[in-house]
Amino acid sequence: MFTINAIGRLGNQMGEYATLYALAKMNGRPAFIPAQMHDTLAPIFRITLPVLHSTTARGIPWQNYHLNDWMEERYRHIRGRYVRLTGYPCSWTFYHHLRPQILQEFSLHEHVREEAQAFLRGLRVNGSRPGTFVGVHVRRGDYVRVMPQVWKGVVADRGYLEQALDRFRARYHSPVFVVTSDGMAWCRENIDASRGDVVFAGSGLQGSPRKDFALLVQCNHSVITVGTFGIWAAYLAGGDTVYLANFTLPGSPFQDVFKPQAAFLPHWVGIAADLGQAQQHGL
Repeated sequence: MFTINAIGRLGNQMGEYATLYALAKMNGRPAFIPAQMHDTLAPIFRITLPVLHSTTARGIPWQNYHLNDWMEERYRHIRGRYVRLTGYPCSWTFYHHLRPQILQEFSLHEHVREEAQAFLRGLRVNGSRPGTFVGVHVRRGDYVRVMPQVWKGVVADRGYLEQALDRFRARYHSPVFVVTSDGMAWCRENIDASRGDVVFAGSGLQGSPRKDFALLVQCNHSVITVGTFGIWAAYLAGGDTVYLANFTLPGSPFQDVFKPQAAFLPHWVGIAADLGQAQQHGL
């Protein structure tokens, strides 16, 4: 049988689940998820993979098999009877050929979906119902420190978000931007809401992602910054996606573990980050 580590928060565990689902099918093996992963995903999604009780899991002689964050040919032929996949895989290259099944696995429970829909139905842009909903996820939190100090990079700034929102304003009639973030105070100070088409909807908390994620997935299009949470929200929402590109300096160790072409779908549109802040820090 195959299982996988359950590490990280919601976006990471979604990537781990989808990768396990796909690689188990490729290798003709049954797949079981850890109880911790079930506890994270099952309250939000209609996942179907069976749970391996922790007591049972401890008695199995697992062979750990590390995965990079992108699909490789050798992953089609993984040997061993009891394989525990490890790493932080979150790449469409593992599972995009199974997109209909992945969308089904990550379909929202009805009460979660309806709560998000009710919020969106109540939104108005300057008194009128929006023509298009654009979900905006601004990841800050620990990344504000980790990106410059560890990865020699930056998070999204005001300029990137202005460009991204203006791109949708130019292409769609009467859009509304539904902003979610783990740093809502920063968003309120740095995203211009004077046009009446920006709604600050996020909880501002990392520990309660369900409502934020449901809102993003129910939108027509997406603006994302850094992190797997935003990538997954855009992947499930479909539509047009704008993402923050080239957000690390040359020589960043992040480039050893992250391949942009394996994280962002080819038809998504990247806007390059302003690396001036990272360069000023002498990174």
